[in-house]
Amino acid sequence: MSTTNKTTASTDNDWVRITSDDGYTFLVRRSVASASGTMSDSLDAEGNFAEAIARHVSMQQRAVIVEKMLDYMLFKAHYENSTDDIPLAELQDRLSPEVVLELLLGADYQNM
Repeated sequence: MSTTNKTTASTDNDWVRITSDDGYTFLVRRSVASASGTMSDSLDAEGNFAEAIARHVSMQQRAVIVEKMLDYMLFKAHYENSTDDIPLAELQDRLSPEVVLELLLGADYQNM
């Protein structure tokens, strides 16, 4: 195995800390956080962003919105290469109508 492959594999399994606007912190794998185009770009080691070096992303959304976006990213990562039926109703049942508009705006900003 080459050194490049080892480096890529270890960065995919790295943990990333995501902090919401109201101070809640979430830990997810870098590969899960990469489901967001914005986070993927800011966590790219070649971009020399502070987020990539510190492995910490601050999001400008409330914790309830960040939690739902991370829930979607985990769902997407789990079923991305799956041949099983994707239980969309399971994900949809977790969304309350009160946060849908704010979640849509946050997801748009995160390029999800």
